[in-house]
Amino acid sequence: MPFTAKQLQQAKTKKELIAIAKKHHIPIDKTLKKLRYEAELRKLQTEFVNLQKWVAQNKIRVAIIFEGRDAAGKGGSIKRFKEHLNPRSSRVVALTKPTTVERGQWYFRRYIKVLPNPGEIVFFDRSWYNRAVVEPVMGFCTKAQYNQFMEQVPDFEHLLYEDNLKIIKFWFSISKEEQKKRFESRLNNPLKQWKFSPVDMKGQELWDEYTHYKEEMFSKTHTNFSPWTIVKTNDKKVARLESMRHVLSQFDYEGKGKTGATLLADPNVIMRYQRSVLQIDV
Repeated sequence: MPFTAKQLQQAKTKKELIAIAKKHHIPIDKTLKKLRYEAELRKLQTEFVNLQKWVAQNKIRVAIIFEGRDAAGKGGSIKRFKEHLNPRSSRVVALTKPTTVERGQWYFRRYIKVLPNPGEIVFFDRSWYNRAVVEPVMGFCTKAQYNQFMEQVPDFEHLLYEDNLKIIKFWFSISKEEQKKRFESRLNNPLKQWKFSPVDMKGQELWDEYTHYKEEMFSKTHTNFSPWTIVKTNDKKVARLESMRHVLSQFDYEGKGKTGATLLADPNVIMRYQRSVLQIDV
């Protein structure tokens, strides 16, 4: 039962409105949860504005990589990360399939061209790690190309690390059941149908193959200088907040924490990859 007009007129504060809801058994838990999420998101986005100013002033280069299975929430998280940032010193990279010319070049070349400049934050909606999971699963690369990539990527990232490029690598982890629900939601929503492709459903059919290559990627590319951070994303809103906290915790920028936001990520949602870590997308 919704609030009546009289009840709304009686409530002058949020506290009074909650009291009326409890008295008349009006369900508002979902609304309160959404309001808490939006309030915390605003604080964290304000922190990101402060981080961006510091990055720009100190000519720091930051690359944040978002990897994970389809429908894990990568794009939605990037949107919240970047929503209030200055577009002059932040951008999203989401490369399409390589051209004929690019296929004849060193694999990393087209990614090198879009790495962050001094004072810039770049969000990678998928990255060079396409070759670690998606391409071998879908047959978009040869076994030799895959093996060469897996040998070269730690050295490539070490060179970036030595050149003072800060890389944060996220793997957004989603369960098979939740992925299926999100695919069905996309198909039933005309505003989201553009997100769906035949390749997406292959993700359900080839779930175990994805798991195999994902684990291979972690075991060979999780390093001290470029570690993988796993984010549990069955709850998209929680995943967004916690991944933002993780990034903010990596820098000592001017004005850090002034918003009152919690900047330490929940270890039950965000964790550094280890072989012993329990994952939900296995």
